[in-house]
Amino acid sequence: MRIEHHPLLSRTPCTRRELTSLHYGEPGGAGKVYLQASLHADELPGMLTLHHLRQLLDRAEARGEILGEIVLVPIANPIGLEQTLMHDAMGRFDFNSGENFNRRYPDLTALIADNLARVLTDDIEQNRQIIRHAMVEALQQMQPASEIDSLRQAQLLLAIDADFVLDLHCDAQAVLHLYGETPYWPQIEPLARYIGAEASLLADGSGAGSFDEACGQTWWRLQERFAGRFPIPSGCVAATVELRGEAQVEHALASRDAAALYAFLQHRGVIAGTAPDMPELPRPATPFNGSLTLRAPCAGLVVFLHQPGAWIEEKQPVVHLIDPISSATQVVCSSVSGVMYMRSAIRFAAAGVELCKVAGANALEGGVTVSA
Repeated sequence: MRIEHHPLLSRTPCTRRELTSLHYGEPGGAGKVYLQASLHADELPGMLTLHHLRQLLDRAEARGEILGEIVLVPIANPIGLEQTLMHDAMGRFDFNSGENFNRRYPDLTALIADNLARVLTDDIEQNRQIIRHAMVEALQQMQPASEIDSLRQAQLLLAIDADFVLDLHCDAQAVLHLYGETPYWPQIEPLARYIGAEASLLADGSGAGSFDEACGQTWWRLQERFAGRFPIPSGCVAATVELRGEAQVEHALASRDAAALYAFLQHRGVIAGTAPDMPELPRPATPFNGSLTLRAPCAGLVVFLHQPGAWIEEKQPVVHLIDPISSATQVVCSSVSGVMYMRSAIRFAAAGVELCKVAGANALEGGVTVSA
């Protein structure tokens, strides 16, 4: 295993941060998988999971069993990791710009598609290399104007030529779930099975400009653009895995998740050995725009009536909002049936605050909606 350091653009004199990556195997083997943790720097279960996965990979490497290339970035956001306020981690938004660390990644399709039309061929494997080269070239030509932009550039240069990209996050209080893109579900489903995803939410591009979309979305968008003209492979499949709740930084859970990721890497053929049989999928995949967000219709004390992972029926009460002065109780019900895969850690809510999400089986009118 080798360690690489990627300096970021310095924000102020006499200070400099860097992105650190751990590299197993060699390029050109049985594919490449990229895994990063804690892009939202206060979401730490993934960091511990990669700590446990690293131990498994160290042993596999000593046995000569790494057949492809595996890149780990245990701290994907050194900027956010340093951000604290009164000892509380505040790693979701950049203090300097206010930007969400998992937004505003470049749209590589827009940057490379016009030029590709002049160089693509009838050979699908040759096109894979042409597209990857174009992506890398476009990224290298960027001139980051801020530290956060240089972080995005460094992450993508490490990940953009991977066959599979995993971005490890967590939610406030949640069961294990994932986000992926609908065209790639056949390749994502084995991951969902191994990790035991209680919800798998799929979209044809959410428009968020997130890291996983920057890595994987370009390929199916190019397939659509050049359909009937040039063969385009599914060059990179990307998924965001939410490893339960932010307080669940526990060895037992992280060790289990690392073992599941290791089994998935064996399934992909990047590590030698027969992968364990895939478990049953806990729940079928559902559309991202079928996810119902319940929000507080008024201010009040938040009392959840169900734990994350509970199955919620349509019109079933989910939350009580209590006014401590008048003792009035507002009941918040779901308008769909599905698993409540996450809920907020807030226990006194202002009006309009997000309370929880329920994964409905059907797309909702107007997309992801608000209900109270």
